[in-house]
Amino acid sequence: MPRPAFTRSLLAPRHWPAWMGVAAIWLIAQLPPRALAWLGRRLGALVSRMPSARRQIAQANIALCFPALDAAARAALVDANLRDIGMMLVEFALGWMGRDQRIADVPTRIEGLEHLEAARAQGRGVLLVGGHFSHLELCARLVSQRIRIAGMYRRMDSTVFEWVVLRARLHYASAMFDKDDIRGTVKYLRSGGTLWYAPDQDMRSKDSVFVPFFGVPAATITATHHLARLSGATVVPFFHRRLPDGQGYALRLGAPLEAFPGADVLADTARINACIEQMVREAPEQYLWVHKRFKTRPAGEPAIY
Repeated sequence: MPRPAFTRSLLAPRHWPAWMGVAAIWLIAQLPPRALAWLGRRLGALVSRMPSARRQIAQANIALCFPALDAAARAALVDANLRDIGMMLVEFALGWMGRDQRIADVPTRIEGLEHLEAARAQGRGVLLVGGHFSHLELCARLVSQRIRIAGMYRRMDSTVFEWVVLRARLHYASAMFDKDDIRGTVKYLRSGGTLWYAPDQDMRSKDSVFVPFFGVPAATITATHHLARLSGATVVPFFHRRLPDGQGYALRLGAPLEAFPGADVLADTARINACIEQMVREAPEQYLWVHKRFKTRPAGEPAIY
């Protein structure tokens, strides 16, 4: 897939603030590892101390999903999650604009590549299904050092950031598909490609169904079922987490989901949510709790946010 072409319209004065933001992100990505980690911790401390709507969203989500935790434990998890946002900001910068050698130097453990190799030996595409963890952008680039992947994404509102980020992603990804480009995605998977995909956000789509996520009905898109059905791809859970004390990242490809897709789209979608829930339980502070996961409610249910 060719990178998007630059147009002179991107230099219009209305885009100058966006270019200043891009420059700041580029500068962050050039920092040495210790400085980057220090900045992430400082930004996280700042985020955790500021009252914001995102804190309230995280509090609501964590209270819903971890009812067994007492008030002190829930508050500690909320604070840890907000501090993690600081690391997310610097990890996005590194994932988008870090030099190749810098990415190669990031300590990385990858488990389960044999599942991918087995699917490829059968001539099948692979759908890597994961969740929205704070380091997803960086870990996509880390795993791309070992395997060629494509991704699905939602277009950015800023024309400048759309151009910059799409070019950055296409530096390491074989293709990037708009979330609505089902035909192109299926064609890629049928050709034996590997696609990274995270279906765990409330997209308010007509193709969503309510299935449990931590025991709470959550509007969840059914695309995993349909992509697997239309392409014949193997569905492989893909989990990644940041290790403590600067030890790097652990990436794990799980065993392929057996008998997937089945005949019941609700059951298949619930299986995907269960996989992501299991991932979240392994590193709950690194999950994107500030997203309104339960924004859409079943008929008659009260609003959560």
